[in-house]
Amino acid sequence: MEPAHHSLSLLYEDEWIVAVNKPAGQLVHPAEVPAEGDLVTMKLLRDQIGQQVYVIHRLDRPTSGVLLFATDQEAARTMHAAFENREVEKVYWAVVDGMPAAEQWTCQEPIRKGDDQKERAAETTFEVLEVLAGNMALVEARPKTGRFHQIRRHLLHAGTPIIGDYRYAGIERCVQLGATLGTGTRMLLQARSLQFQHPQSGSGLLIEAPVDPLIQQLRNQSSGG
Repeated sequence: MEPAHHSLSLLYEDEWIVAVNKPAGQLVHPAEVPAEGDLVTMKLLRDQIGQQVYVIHRLDRPTSGVLLFATDQEAARTMHAAFENREVEKVYWAVVDGMPAAEQWTCQEPIRKGDDQKERAAETTFEVLEVLAGNMALVEARPKTGRFHQIRRHLLHAGTPIIGDYRYAGIERCVQLGATLGTGTRMLLQARSLQFQHPQSGSGLLIEAPVDPLIQQLRNQSSGG
């Protein structure tokens, strides 16, 4: 059993599915080569609710926010199909370094997961929600596809990488901004909500996470709050 201070915040729970507010820095499922100290959301949730859970989708390790699991195999199959068929509406928030060229735009830059793999179609729509102090912006992203690091790479393509994205924004810049803003090594990308049809009842369901505290901190600083 993991220590109590690693308890997950449950956003939704019934007898078929459960959604948690995944903290940044946790792996969704165990790594192929586990490292000492790894925190794995799937294992934490299993121990917390005392039953087997099935991974439905994934979030990158540095990404926080809504993460959905199933506690029933049939529900898991139904939700896997819903994600595969793009029947789940996903909304993310990101704080970016720089000001986007437009208030709303769509990126369709194809994505290749690895150098030896072919490009795959990818599409994300973006909207600037707030202009923040320090030449930053709060951006909403709605991915239509689910490619490798899609939002992160599409924002880099726009010339506005995510604050704290060490892989795509550059280590030196991330260290500098983390120290200046007080956000440390965090990447400021959050899965804000998932909207889909419940796998058992078929009724519409919207699951939202509270705004990530570090994102809210920067909003407050910009508004003088």
